[in-house]
Amino acid sequence: RRWHTLRGMADIFSVIADSTRRDILRVLLERDQQTEDGTSVSQIVGELSVTQPTVSKHLKVLRDAGLVTVREDGQHRYYRLSASPLEEVDDWLMPFFVDEAELATEATQSVYPPLPEPATHFAESLGRTAAVVQTALKRLGA
Repeated sequence: RRWHTLRGMADIFSVIADSTRRDILRVLLERDQQTEDGTSVSQIVGELSVTQPTVSKHLKVLRDAGLVTVREDGQHRYYRLSASPLEEVDDWLMPFFVDEAELATEATQSVYPPLPEPATHFAESLGRTAAVVQTALKRLGA
């Protein structure tokens, strides 16, 4: 399992090493925040000023890596960002940027007084509920 994960991350790193693919991902991220319909190849071409065959070639690589999804509508294709492979890379990178021991120390040295037990229980329950909702939304593609 670990080897499979590391191999997948190596593949993702090689995919995002290309600046044009990173530019396409950025365009999709920005447009996904504006619309849920997806982004057409022609919109990406117009945004990046690169040729349609170049964009199509890079979108295929991104699609094969699971970084974008495609919706076909007649002869048109609309692309959306699929960030889950990047989240796995982010999880792997996090220890290089965050000192876990330092975070644990900071957590025990809170400037705020501890919450009363009912409030703590409510906060934990709310956090679990939020995690379930977030997972459900990801599965629904929202």
